[in-house]
Amino acid sequence: MDEAAGPVDWTIEGNSVPYADAVQRMEARVEAIYRRTAPEQVWLLEHPPLYTAGTSAQDGDLILARFPVFQSGRGGQYTYHGPGQRVAYVMLDLNRRKPDVREFVHALEEWLIRALARFNVKGERRNDRIGIWVAHGDGREDKIAAIGVRLRHWVTFHGVSLNVDPELEHFSGIVPCGVRDERFGVTSLAALGLPVTMADVDIALKLAFEEIFGPIRR
Repeated sequence: MDEAAGPVDWTIEGNSVPYADAVQRMEARVEAIYRRTAPEQVWLLEHPPLYTAGTSAQDGDLILARFPVFQSGRGGQYTYHGPGQRVAYVMLDLNRRKPDVREFVHALEEWLIRALARFNVKGERRNDRIGIWVAHGDGREDKIAAIGVRLRHWVTFHGVSLNVDPELEHFSGIVPCGVRDERFGVTSLAALGLPVTMADVDIALKLAFEEIFGPIRR
């Protein structure tokens, strides 16, 4: 990390945040980070149930619009957000770090993998599928975390979502990230038999973030 970036603000939102409000707040923060009038930020929150469509979303992947659908502008396809899922919006200035999108996404993956390892969950990358996956002994694999980012002036926003204990049936209204193969589904920490709290997850994310990206503002 370039020390000129300084420590990152780590903000945990106590209330559910409407998606449109979150995007508006992110965009304002990204502009302030670019102009160097505000520090970088990781913003942890939950959304009410909704679907978002990334820039690669296919119309046929929206099976049933059970919840509001938002065009997000981030990379990727359709995903679900809702209670019990930890969303982490990551606003970092790659001008002051390294202007390399591929390396940034790899770092986000590593962040999630290390956080999951703190619960003895082996999260894995897949070259042909975005996100973090958990493999089962029978050949099935389930997605436990999604990644979708956007950059403006080389400042990142949007970010990652980790399934802690969401209602997994809510994913049935979409083809998550365009993956139709029946061997691949979605899972959560709770579904894996780990009834951890959101606070537990936040601590794991915080510790792993500092290992990958550098210090957090105390």
